Amino acid sequence: MRTGIERAVKVETAKVTLEGILAIPEDSHGVVLFAHGSGSGRFSPRNQFVARQLQQEGLSTLLIDLLEEWESEDRQKVFNIDLLADRLIDATEWLSEYPDTESLNIGYFGASTGAAAALQAAAKLSQQIGAVVSRGGRPDLAMEYLPSVKAPTLLIVGGLDYPVIELNQHAYDRLTSEKQLVIVPGAGHLFEEGDTLKEVARLAREWFIKYIGQT
Repeated sequence: MRTGIERAVKVETAKVTLEGILAIPEDSHGVVLFAHGSGSGRFSPRNQFVARQLQQEGLSTLLIDLLEEWESEDRQKVFNIDLLADRLIDATEWLSEYPDTESLNIGYFGASTGAAAALQAAAKLSQQIGAVVSRGGRPDLAMEYLPSVKAPTLLIVGGLDYPVIELNQHAYDRLTSEKQLVIVPGAGHLFEEGDTLKEVARLAREWFIKYIGQT
């Protein structure tokens, strides 16, 4: 088990202050920024589980609320992919300037609608983002941006999540970067069945180590 630091952080933007949890293992070479789905945030148990698995392999993580608490009650903001992507870009710029993470390669882990925000932000930031992983994501909500994504992208979908499988297949076809679509057998949208979330963490860990976890 790697040791390191974990702290609560605040990301100041032009209009709001975003709350986050930053964990930095020793000898880290990459940092993964989590973009949560609608109704979720930095305390999401599923994303925290994945983050811990990444930390054990030396990857830093930033779990952040892309909306302030009062904004999370506004469904127009919750499903505003443009807004979420812009907030993700703000958090990325913060990581690039923060002393403990400024030298680290950056990746995105997006869940549900957060995956669309991650891909849109990755398209806008181009080479600045080294890898993207989507868990049960809605990449179709960022369809027009997908051909501009340069980062290697892994789409993970549950085998029982039938409507989302089809949406991810369409999105996969639109991506022009290095890409992979993995369907996890027996998993629903939230990957609550058996060890399916462990499989998500394994897939994400290997993808990020390959593309942002090396010196």
